[in-house]
Amino acid sequence: MTVESETEGKDEAVLENEPNNVEQQKKVATEDPITKAIGAIGKWQIWICCIVFLVKFPVAWHQMSIIFLAPPMNFTCTSNGEFDSKCTNCTDYTYDHSVFGETIVSQWDLVCDREWLKNATQTIFMLGILVGNMVFGHLSDRYGRRIPFLIAVFIQLLSGVTTAYSVNWHMFTTLRFFLAVATGGTMVTSFVLTMELIGTKYRDTVGIIYQIPFNLGHLSLPLFGYFLRSWNHFQLAISLPSIIFLSYYYLLPESPRWLLTVGRDDEARTILENAAKRNGRSTEGIASFTQKMAMEVNSGSNKERASFVALFKTPRLRRRTLAICFNWFVCGFCFFGVSQYIGHVSGNIFSNVAISAAILVPGTIISIYANQLLGRKITLMSSNFVTGLSCLLITVVPKSVTSHLVLGCAGLWGMSISFATVYLYAGELFPTVVRNSGVGLSSTVARIGSMVAPFIATLGHRNPWLPPVLFGITPLIGSCLCLLLPDTRGKKLPDTLEEGEE
Repeated sequence: MTVESETEGKDEAVLENEPNNVEQQKKVATEDPITKAIGAIGKWQIWICCIVFLVKFPVAWHQMSIIFLAPPMNFTCTSNGEFDSKCTNCTDYTYDHSVFGETIVSQWDLVCDREWLKNATQTIFMLGILVGNMVFGHLSDRYGRRIPFLIAVFIQLLSGVTTAYSVNWHMFTTLRFFLAVATGGTMVTSFVLTMELIGTKYRDTVGIIYQIPFNLGHLSLPLFGYFLRSWNHFQLAISLPSIIFLSYYYLLPESPRWLLTVGRDDEARTILENAAKRNGRSTEGIASFTQKMAMEVNSGSNKERASFVALFKTPRLRRRTLAICFNWFVCGFCFFGVSQYIGHVSGNIFSNVAISAAILVPGTIISIYANQLLGRKITLMSSNFVTGLSCLLITVVPKSVTSHLVLGCAGLWGMSISFATVYLYAGELFPTVVRNSGVGLSSTVARIGSMVAPFIATLGHRNPWLPPVLFGITPLIGSCLCLLLPDTRGKKLPDTLEEGEE
């Protein structure tokens, strides 16, 4: 073979491999540098996820605890010794304690003209969740994910335990408000921290698995209620486990992604090098890329740290923010509304709560595969459609306990998929510089939905068709608004507002 022919052969080989080289170069160029440094998932990320996921148990306990704090109780009017459904001229009551011991209803006479105080307690609690989502979402964008998270779990422990020793309704409701603020804070900070540590390949799976501890917490709640029939013992039991989270001061690291966006490259490098070692990866190159990102931040991108108002400054990001926020409203509105409908079915309160909670687990697991195969957009549209159709069918299907229970469960099952998906969607849609604010805003809108839901559900006493229609139409509108959203499956997390707009 001549030198010329040999050279020609080499050139042909290079040309033959060129497309693969170009494709590989593009992949390297667009690959998230943090994922490249520590891997998409490994021992370090799994450990962080495990300890963070435990926070969802008290979130479920406190959010659903009103079921056993203020359960339905039969009572008689002491003045005539008979059950008085109209509460006429009755100021002293005797309660049926055959199922529960002391509840907040029996202790503070939340019946008759004071019954609205029981509903107000839960409304104020959901308002606290709303405030916590917003306040801690903003704080964690300003001061990092770790410190606001630790503050939230400390307030959750303190206010939760103190609530068990309340001496009147006002003290109980006030302490529950602060408990809700802290609970809302743990929700938003823990989720965003998790999403910022996981690589694109596993982000959807981990983001949805994050919801399962909430389902398990909800499922375990009837056990607390069954064995602890007095409200103060019940409240103390669901609050004390939060003492475990005080150890997170030593166990939980700051988000290296957030540290890099604010120019604290030395701290980010230390965390990333430790993570790389735990995952069995080389630490070579971590120092150079962290220093490079810090220089970019110091050159001007650090000015982008802003409140959620930045989400509405550009047209495309504004449309997407409004669309995802409405879908969060759908989840809060329909999840609690349909749950309340299922709660109206007669039967044992402990088994009813357990059944309604068990429905959520398979829905959440299915959403993992749906998001992997169908993507975020189609999954959210489909699950909303299932809920909408199920609720609308309630208005046309002949009324029976079985048919309405099945349709209600189908609607709740659809919402379990939607709720898992919107959490994941929001975590991927918003840029890093305002991700906590974006997720906090979205979750806030969901709390507004959950506050409205009980009032809509009670309209069924006057117009039985109205609640199912409203619970059916709302998720269908959410499905249509999904057309404005991009599918974020498999894409790099946006860091800047420009990336979020693009």
